[in-house]
Amino acid sequence: MSPATHRTRLRLVVVQALVFSLFATLFVRLYYLQVIGGESYQAQAADQSVRDIVVQPQRGLIVDSQGRPLVANRTSWVISVDRTLLGKLEEDQRTELVRRVAVVVGATPEDVEARLVTCGDPGSVRDVCWNGSPYQPVPVATDVTKGVALRVLEQPEDYPGVLAEQQSVRSYPRPFGINLAHVLGYLSPVTEEEYDLAAERDDRSLNGASVVGRAGVEKEYDEWLRGLPGYRRVAVDSMGRVLGDDSLVESTPGDTLVTSIDAKVQAVVEKQLAERIAHQRTQVDPVTGRRFAADSGAAVVLDARTGRVVAMASQPTYDPDVWTGGISEEQLRRLYSEQAGTPLLSRATQGQFAPGSTWKPFMTAGALTNGYSTDTTLPCSSGFQVGNRVFKNYESGAYGDIGFAKALEVSCNTFFYRIGYDFWQRFGSDPADIDAKDPLVAEAKEFGFGSRTGIDLPGEAPGRIADRQWKQDYYESQKDYYCELSYKPQTPDTSDFVYRFAREFCLEGNLYRAGDAVNFSIGQGDTIVTPLQLARAYAALSNGGTLWVPTVAKAVVSPEGEVLRRIAPRKAGRVDVPQRYLDYIDRALQDVTRVGTMAWKMGGFPLDRVTIRAKTGSAEVYGKQSTGWVASYSEDYVVVMMISQGGTGSGSTGDGIRAIWEALYGVDGETVRPARAATPGTVPPARLPDFLDDGSIMPPVPAGTERTP
Repeated sequence: MSPATHRTRLRLVVVQALVFSLFATLFVRLYYLQVIGGESYQAQAADQSVRDIVVQPQRGLIVDSQGRPLVANRTSWVISVDRTLLGKLEEDQRTELVRRVAVVVGATPEDVEARLVTCGDPGSVRDVCWNGSPYQPVPVATDVTKGVALRVLEQPEDYPGVLAEQQSVRSYPRPFGINLAHVLGYLSPVTEEEYDLAAERDDRSLNGASVVGRAGVEKEYDEWLRGLPGYRRVAVDSMGRVLGDDSLVESTPGDTLVTSIDAKVQAVVEKQLAERIAHQRTQVDPVTGRRFAADSGAAVVLDARTGRVVAMASQPTYDPDVWTGGISEEQLRRLYSEQAGTPLLSRATQGQFAPGSTWKPFMTAGALTNGYSTDTTLPCSSGFQVGNRVFKNYESGAYGDIGFAKALEVSCNTFFYRIGYDFWQRFGSDPADIDAKDPLVAEAKEFGFGSRTGIDLPGEAPGRIADRQWKQDYYESQKDYYCELSYKPQTPDTSDFVYRFAREFCLEGNLYRAGDAVNFSIGQGDTIVTPLQLARAYAALSNGGTLWVPTVAKAVVSPEGEVLRRIAPRKAGRVDVPQRYLDYIDRALQDVTRVGTMAWKMGGFPLDRVTIRAKTGSAEVYGKQSTGWVASYSEDYVVVMMISQGGTGSGSTGDGIRAIWEALYGVDGETVRPARAATPGTVPPARLPDFLDDGSIMPPVPAGTERTP
């Protein structure tokens, strides 16, 4: 054999050995993949063809104190788009599909595209973009008609990757026709920040498609109401199309919130407030000669012994259903529009107004606990001069020398002017001394004014006590503005008063003068309160001095009917006023309804059987018509109503106050609330049985697993 032939055969052997080793290696690898590691890789392959879809929970109910649903749920058709399949289409096919979806849901292609963008990605729009899983179909239209849903379902070839499903959305049964929008609140989609924060806390109750409470009890008790989402695992093909269900983890319904609201009382309160506002708009203001604007109003009914909210109404209001399925920009603008009266603002808890003469019982308490006596008499003259200004009595009336009780009965301003001026002279005649003692200011704060009540509703306003410290702080914050304005050339469309005020404020706007003190004594000037604050303070007069933290919620109940949380009344403190003085004020306010400023509205009412105490008030604000108040109470309830720019207190709200009392005690022939045992000779108050105590059965709610956030 020649050397060349030997080398050739040697090369052939080497090649054969290499080929054999490669085949051997391949065989071993295939054996490992198919036999040894087969199960593991099979599971991974299966995972790649299975996707998780969030199953939204049914939100918990909100019911009144008798179990009547105030907020429930209904089914709604939702159109969603599977972005995975959408991404596999050609550009022109994708554009055409988006156009078809936009047409069928009544939107623009741009709006649909904006909803399909993941939040945080380039081009995402806040509160419109998608927060959820990339495998979750993205909702692009909610609450569509059944016809739209059927069109998508019946023409799948025209709408590939487009789903039409039924989901649960909020509904409002409106027992007795009530509105209650400001108490209930509303929902809107979770924001990107909220979703990210929930992920950091491992909060599984929120997902990209969640809605959360934005106002009212929907926001305050959102964690209880929202429930826990479930997850549906679905098998998909290579194009992302669903082939069938793989597994299902059921969602957990939210808990039921039981409130202290009584729908029957709420209906009466809402009706009376709306009717009184409408009536006052037909009346002529004797001061201006124009009809009353009556631009807004509020009414509050509290349980005087616990602080629970029985009813609460605000005008103007809005339809809570406007948020269901997404609110339009035009609707949202109206809710915030001053021209429309800012319907989103709750006048009961967020509206701040000068209290007028409803302030006087608290000034009486301040005077009696700081040196004055129930035997004190002072002139009720037609006017009281402070410096070069005469502060007048209402309609310049005069009653001679009278005591505190008569001053409250006839609402004499000049009587209280003298008290305010006396304290100013004795303790604070130096107008620059911001630390000077002021018994009337201290008493107002004792009754909780100038700070939030702590009600379980978000966004409550604190009101304002316009004392020396406030005036100094306000001066420092506004000085530059008014000083600059005072030196500007006067324009024809601005009144002389504005420039005079600016010049005076620039020079000495921080000084607390005698005029400030006398204005404070009758609830005028810069002091403002919310209707809820006033109602809470009158409840303290009724119950012997306890300030309660007002509450709307009574309990949280699981879907199975188990009480998860009892929300007991909480005391905020007690007013430091001797009981003999509270009794004295109480008797004086009884006379207001019998022979005083509220008597003309209470004729024929059985005051001998149902003792109602009241105080009227008419607050004046520069450039506006008077705001009317009536604050009233019995041993059981407090009823407060006010109408901004509606005229005098009893004239604007008196009829409404009476109608509410008639309904509460059944004087009109129909008791709107169940009665309890009463003192002989009196009409039983409309006290309802507490379901937490008497074992009454809650309304049926969806079954689910107990959840405690």
